[in-house]
Amino acid sequence: MSQIEIKDPAASGMQQVTEKVSKYRWRILAMLFVATTINYVDRSIIGVLGPTLQNHVFHWTNTEYSNINFSFMIAYALGMLLMGGLVDRLGTKFGYAISIGIWSVFSLAHALVTKSMGWIGFAVARFGLGIGESGNFPSCIKTVAEWFPKKERAFATGIFNAGTNIGAILAPLIVPLVVMNDGTNWQFAFCVTFVFSAVWLVIWLTTYKKPEVHPKVSKAELDYILSDTVVENNQRLPWKRVFGLKETWAFAIAKTTDAVWWFYLFWGGFFLHAQFGLELKGLALPMMTIYLISDIGSIVGGWLSSKFIKMGWTINKSRKTTLLLCAILIMPVAFATQTDNQWVAVLLIGLAAGGHQAWSANIFTIVSDVFPKKATASVVGIGGMVGALASAGANLSLGRVLDSSGKSGYFFAFLIAGCLYLVALLAIHLIMPKMRARDENLRYVETN
Repeated sequence: MSQIEIKDPAASGMQQVTEKVSKYRWRILAMLFVATTINYVDRSIIGVLGPTLQNHVFHWTNTEYSNINFSFMIAYALGMLLMGGLVDRLGTKFGYAISIGIWSVFSLAHALVTKSMGWIGFAVARFGLGIGESGNFPSCIKTVAEWFPKKERAFATGIFNAGTNIGAILAPLIVPLVVMNDGTNWQFAFCVTFVFSAVWLVIWLTTYKKPEVHPKVSKAELDYILSDTVVENNQRLPWKRVFGLKETWAFAIAKTTDAVWWFYLFWGGFFLHAQFGLELKGLALPMMTIYLISDIGSIVGGWLSSKFIKMGWTINKSRKTTLLLCAILIMPVAFATQTDNQWVAVLLIGLAAGGHQAWSANIFTIVSDVFPKKATASVVGIGGMVGALASAGANLSLGRVLDSSGKSGYFFAFLIAGCLYLVALLAIHLIMPKMRARDENLRYVETN
């Protein structure tokens, strides 16, 4: 607990009242971080284990592996649209619970796939996983909007978003402990997170309430949370009402960069295997390095734009300046295929992945900067759908290019990965030059 000094206008002279300020919002953020970490362990296992399953167990072609990922991404796209609206309709408590329940069950389902089912069995399990996991980010962004003032939201988003990297770090650390290089015991890799998901779900359902009614939130903390926003009414705002707004599509364009992130996540291990001959246990340290750098990028990117705001910059200038720095930081990844040194390639990919996570923390925060809290999950869902569709198309194309052209296909993938962010930022600025906020009725908020 921290303390603030509040002057009592009814008291004589300069008498001051000291009131304790709770920090319960940070406990809520810790729960979002843990859930996002579990989410990304589940999501990343296929990227770590993929080369082993392809070469020693199922003998997939690159096209068949891309079909498996395509199934996940299409489900994720559909789920983003559905889950975003569901979370806004049911609220974060029950919407998030449904999401994590679905993804936990389908994560376990991977272990039931047999050789006779082939890639189709994995595609079905990945489809269910995609539906469930699609609810994570709409739920998290909505929760941050409910629990944090605007000046802290980018930093808070950067912290929970860092769970994506922790999950991606844990996956290559855990998988080699239970799976052999020849694929023995591969089923165990898909069972490790189920218990943690179940425990998290029980804690969430028994403890979560909105800050306005939470018994552990002091009045001073609630006042701080609402210090740069307003209390909204409880009238529902259908996602269809935000679908045609230009700000929704500015965010959607920003989310097309998800195709780059999923390229690292699902094909990074395959690239390192093809370029440098790394097997399962040899992939662990390089992939952990990439996502450790990503973790730093997520937190620093969120901190930086929040720092700019505290320095007196406008939200528009703070967010876009940070996005520009991210885009510049990412560009050198275009040269990842031009080196014979695996650690140079790893560091270039890590730098770009860190830039992406800093970018991601800020574009997610832009949603809560511009839209009322009741619409954030829906907007995140629409943008996430576009990002997932872009990722699905890119993934499907890459698998076919690699089967026809060999590893030279990675050159074009990394070239696009290095340039896409600057193009997206230009489009965002042209569509939304001033980043004007909208109220609970989606009217522009008047500014002085």
